[in-house]
Amino acid sequence: MSPQEFCRRLEIPEECAPLVEQALTHRSALAEGARTSNERLEFLGDAVLGLIVTELLYTLFPHCDEGELSRARALVVSRRTLAQVARQLGVDQVLRLSAAEEAQGGRHRPSILADAVEALIAAVYLQAGLDEARQFVWRMLGDLIQRAPDVYRAHDYKSRLQEKMHALWRQTPEYDLLYEMGADHDKTFCVQVRLGDVVLGKGVGKSKKEAEQEAAREALAQLERAEASPHRHNFIF
Repeated sequence: MSPQEFCRRLEIPEECAPLVEQALTHRSALAEGARTSNERLEFLGDAVLGLIVTELLYTLFPHCDEGELSRARALVVSRRTLAQVARQLGVDQVLRLSAAEEAQGGRHRPSILADAVEALIAAVYLQAGLDEARQFVWRMLGDLIQRAPDVYRAHDYKSRLQEKMHALWRQTPEYDLLYEMGADHDKTFCVQVRLGDVVLGKGVGKSKKEAEQEAAREALAQLERAEASPHRHNFIF
């Protein structure tokens, strides 16, 4: 697919095509003849995305405080969210990578996909301006942005677990990193959550925060099963 065709797919001006081509070029391609990569665009796009999402959340949710807005923004601009958007847009199909990076699964790596989306936002911003970039972001993320505070609260397992533990035991759960593995750009973390010496759950994620949320989610699931059990007195909860 040509850059012009991809612009039409994204519903952005075709004049963005040269920068879109750059936005879709991973740094590994420099070893195989690419003249430039998307790293500088990704740097700019990260800031532009943050500004646009912050402005939209500020406008849409006048009753949310700073903390709620910050958490909602973190959800919208997270690597996981942007990687999902990249797949929906077909970015993974048109990325330019080296053969070595391709062989290592780079085309499907969330960090590479998320970086490409940020680079695309920068390409639109530089070529067509902030208003066009805002429309582009809204088409990609508008549905999530409108639901972000509620979605975050529903998936903030750590806060929910802490509230539950305080209500039941007046104690705060603690999180321990069990191990991390993988290359620096593609690490996996495993975390456990415990109350005193009792392990409540374990979780795995591509960041410590993600692993902690997964561990808290497992702990909450165990708590729900314990509360529903006729033998609930056998559980720590």
